[in-house]
Amino acid sequence: MTTPLRLGIAGLGTVGTGVVKIVQRHAAVLQARTGRAIEITAVSARSRDKDRGVRLNGYAWEDDAVALARRDDVDIFVELVGGDSGPAHDAVAAAIAAGKDVVTANKALLAHHGQDLAERAEAKGAVIRFEAAVAGGIPVVKALTEGLAGNEITRVMGVMNGTCNYILTRMESAGLPYADVFQEASDLGYLEADPNLDVGGIDAAHKLSLLAAIAFGTRVDFGSVVMEGIGRISIDDIRQAADMGFRIKLLGVAQLTGRGLEQRMTPCLVPSDSPLGQLEGGTNMVVLEGDSVGQIVLRGAGAGMGPTASAVMADVMDIARGIRISTFGQPATTLKPSPAAHSGPPASFYLRMRLQDKPGALARIATVLGEAGISIDRMRQYNHAETTAPVLIVTHKATRDALDRAIDGMAGTGVLVGDPVAIRIEDV
Repeated sequence: MTTPLRLGIAGLGTVGTGVVKIVQRHAAVLQARTGRAIEITAVSARSRDKDRGVRLNGYAWEDDAVALARRDDVDIFVELVGGDSGPAHDAVAAAIAAGKDVVTANKALLAHHGQDLAERAEAKGAVIRFEAAVAGGIPVVKALTEGLAGNEITRVMGVMNGTCNYILTRMESAGLPYADVFQEASDLGYLEADPNLDVGGIDAAHKLSLLAAIAFGTRVDFGSVVMEGIGRISIDDIRQAADMGFRIKLLGVAQLTGRGLEQRMTPCLVPSDSPLGQLEGGTNMVVLEGDSVGQIVLRGAGAGMGPTASAVMADVMDIARGIRISTFGQPATTLKPSPAAHSGPPASFYLRMRLQDKPGALARIATVLGEAGISIDRMRQYNHAETTAPVLIVTHKATRDALDRAIDGMAGTGVLVGDPVAIRIEDV
């Protein structure tokens, strides 16, 4: 008779509690689908006495996650503590050293230490699975490592932070400024304890760097992700984008080019009628493009107890079935370092700026753009003030490097008031 697969769960917050509920409620289904009983033997969390709405009295308790990771009665260490260092890192390292498999929802840990941990795990014959770390309940890691494994992936793209998508779509639907919707999201509990992880693009950039490693066979390089948050997006930007048939999304894009690996998590304009443009609220969407399959779109809940716990259990069940895949889809020692490509292919850009209301101001800006090799597709003024004139410009296709040179040159014209807002118009 097959022995049960024994789980040790570190972290009993929203996701950890969700995993416990699945194991308790669906034990018979899990066994039927994997051919093996899945049991929880031990747990660990900061507070033993907290009421979590689930029965824990049948499990051994460890105050220390590292001690849990080393227990002889744990086959899979499920890390749901969070954080890129400290207890999460130490416990995962201890589990690997003990030859145990690891399932984690911790994108920050893997974005910073994924290469090292993957090499350690593979040297021990262990696996690290992290479906829950990227896009919640969307099975994008499995799609890349299994369903699309026969493709050369050409581009990975997506909305990977539900909080940012909620803020942007709420601004549009309610006509509210960023500050108001940010506070609303905070009051609803949508924001991380450090809000910049969400609105600064850091959380989503962690996820993008992990997908890029799988998609392109490169080492995880979170430090090379170009990041820009949504804090400078105004209600005027959203309205002007809508007038042109676009919506603004915090969009992650990764692709391997002749210059190296391009990874960026920045606000972009996307066509309103595209799948990304139609994405509402806190939902996530990942678009994968392969040479054989073409483009596929994965959409679903990117966070929350149920979706994330579902992803954790999918990894546990694969291990129970005997499916053992390298952390990033191929042996970690074969992952290649790739130079960072920061510019990206040419694209049109949306520019919003405020100019002094005096003769020749627009001509000076147009001259600077022309000197940088950038031509103007559309240009208009709106909401004219007494001393300043807000100006909107849409460029023809140009590189980001050329645009940055032009923006630097605008500072010397003597007509610019404040910093321009530049948003890429993405071809999706």
